[in-house]
Amino acid sequence: MTTALLKQPTQTPAVRKPNRSFVHGLLSNKKAVTGMAVMLVFIALALLAPVLFPGDPSRITAMASLEPSAEHWLGTTAKGQDVLALTVHGSRSSLFVGLTVGFASTFIGILVGLASAYFGRFIDEALSLATNVFLLLPGLPLLVILAAFLPPGLGTVILVLVVTGWAGSARVLRSQALSIRSKDFVAAAVVSGERAGRIMFREILPNMASIVMGTLLACVIYGIGAQAGLEFLGLGDVSTVSWGNNLFWAGNEGALLTGSWWVFIPSGVCIALVAFALALINYAVDEVTNPRLRKIKTPKNTERSAS
Repeated sequence: MTTALLKQPTQTPAVRKPNRSFVHGLLSNKKAVTGMAVMLVFIALALLAPVLFPGDPSRITAMASLEPSAEHWLGTTAKGQDVLALTVHGSRSSLFVGLTVGFASTFIGILVGLASAYFGRFIDEALSLATNVFLLLPGLPLLVILAAFLPPGLGTVILVLVVTGWAGSARVLRSQALSIRSKDFVAAAVVSGERAGRIMFREILPNMASIVMGTLLACVIYGIGAQAGLEFLGLGDVSTVSWGNNLFWAGNEGALLTGSWWVFIPSGVCIALVAFALALINYAVDEVTNPRLRKIKTPKNTERSAS
């Protein structure tokens, strides 16, 4: 009896294949790869702008309103400035403002959302009231008023955009944190006596990675678009070179009236491409983290007609 049991082969437990990591999932997603490739091109242009076009990009280099040619690939403005140099150098300011506004707004949204969802009661009511007030305020008029009364500069633009942009991310992150706050592992951490900060940032926040990533990308898009809108209205620092200021000067110099399409189209296309690339990455994050959005790949030659 014992020898029979000893000779009986033991069953090895089935080994599960590890799930793809978040980074690997993004790198294998075509939308994410396309979006990241576009963003890397713009980041590389922004970093290499002083090398590609040394000196002041707004200096006069040729005759006014020249069409695109071999000497000036994107033509010149009504003042004789090289449009390509203005576009490449403009990416530095626009991307810097967009990324700074995105990270700052998301950081404030994380702090407000986690504190509101975890502590609840009075803190939740106070933070929710502040969030609702900023959400109810009309965004564009508030942007215009703040930008008009504060001194011009990149710091002012960033401050105005963060003040008017954090509330939306805080509301989204609070709702997500509330759903995670009710999970058993969070209750177990509370019972075990872990500190509130550790529970919020080590237990709740890692489970919000996808929504935090999506919020960050949306805030970056908001920062770039809002900066371009403010500067197009003349509420930014017109002495800096950015995509918004390029559009502002193109409108003031009558590029539309004279048919000088090469003056305003490059900056507008750059803004659209960056927003499109970030939107692709955002959608890819949803696909990687949400199983319902993933495409189920069936093995080839599995469907055969029954004979």
